[in-house]
Amino acid sequence: MSAGSGDPGDPMAGFDTTVHAPHRLRICALLEGAGEAEFALVQKQLGLSASALSKHVTVLMDAGYAEQRKAVRDTRQRVWLRLTKQGHAAYQGHLAALRAIVEPPDPAS
Repeated sequence: MSAGSGDPGDPMAGFDTTVHAPHRLRICALLEGAGEAEFALVQKQLGLSASALSKHVTVLMDAGYAEQRKAVRDTRQRVWLRLTKQGHAAYQGHLAALRAIVEPPDPAS
């Protein structure tokens, strides 16, 4: 779902509209740093309702950017979230595109 031109030399090639939505960008940032995080922790950190977080996670999962793992802990089913390899690449590419937008071009280039 990249909005870039597809040209590998284009700094905007990594701009990804799926990642760009503010809550999804924050989810990706949290999961990038944590590796894996429990759904309830992500919900608390981002201050989202369970249904709002679930909707954003579903968009990321449908794009192949995130996956979930379910397991029982303390007699309750828990859900852990993590970025896929594709999700890490999309997030890093999006960050590079954002830097290209906000950083001035190198005059030496």
